[in-house]
Amino acid sequence: MIRLGRISYANMAPVFYRLVADVEEITGVPTELNRLLLEGELDIAPISSIEYARNADRLRILPRVCVSSEGAVDSIQLVTRLPLGRVRSVAVTPESATSVVLTKVLLPNAEILALGEEADATLLIGDAALKSAFEDPTPHHDLGRLWLERTGLPMVFAVWAAPEPVAEGLPELEHALVASVRLARSEPERLAREASERYGYPAGFLARYFEKLRYSFGPRERAGLYTFLEMARDVGELEHIPELRFARESGVRA
Repeated sequence: MIRLGRISYANMAPVFYRLVADVEEITGVPTELNRLLLEGELDIAPISSIEYARNADRLRILPRVCVSSEGAVDSIQLVTRLPLGRVRSVAVTPESATSVVLTKVLLPNAEILALGEEADATLLIGDAALKSAFEDPTPHHDLGRLWLERTGLPMVFAVWAAPEPVAEGLPELEHALVASVRLARSEPERLAREASERYGYPAGFLARYFEKLRYSFGPRERAGLYTFLEMARDVGELEHIPELRFARESGVRA
């Protein structure tokens, strides 16, 4: 049985909507899944893009799926009363490595502080960002939208990665993930209703949120990922740009 990591946020609802696969689901926030994957406790999981790049020599990725957006994503928000040009410090969540690096890319002159410290702005991700955008009247700046305005490309927040040697059955699991997303797209009202019951947000709110998420890892997404990694290198968060190595190119273990 494949040990499959599942991000504990609502953004996974389409991927797991009707996943037909013999897997053991292990749930956690992105940084927890990153750690479990790199420690060999998971066979496959969505891993933060920046953490994949930092560990690309020991990982393979699925070629057809990712977590991305082309524009606003809703679940990654910079909350501040100041104009962005005046933000000099950001308190960041410990739950997402990619979002922290993206903040450094977009605001290279801002000091990064721990969440809870006094700062000009606060970075929230996942369900905390959705809740804040829904309830807090403080101005929110969507990092997916800011990235698109800067680059004109999608932002890839996570890729599905497996440690080498990869587990048997990953191509079949990838097919099941893609099929689940396709079915979810064909039944948006049911998806939103079921996700509302699980995550507690209004179904209409989640339906609009799911429309903004992308899961296909196509040419534009790969171009966006490479651009992000280049900019992460330029701000000192990555030593070099790795080659994308896909799971189907390596041997599998029994």
